[in-house]
Amino acid sequence: MLQVKVTELRNRLPYYIKQVQNGAELQVTSHGKKIARLIPETDIKDEAYNRLMHLRGTVIKGDILEPIQGDWNADADNL
Repeated sequence: MLQVKVTELRNRLPYYIKQVQNGAELQVTSHGKKIARLIPETDIKDEAYNRLMHLRGTVIKGDILEPIQGDWNADADNL
């Protein structure tokens, strides 16, 4: 993450905006303290799609209503 002082950001704003557009995260400091962070804007549809693609192949499909081993007596003691 890039770290830049407020005065440097003010003087070279177009340069740093271009860096953020290219994917860099920018941390703004004032008197040595972190005061803000600039991150690139993301499209929420693309972000959701990327998350789904990351999960692809990790999900196990099956019948969730059918017990794994034949008879299921989980509630037999409550009858």
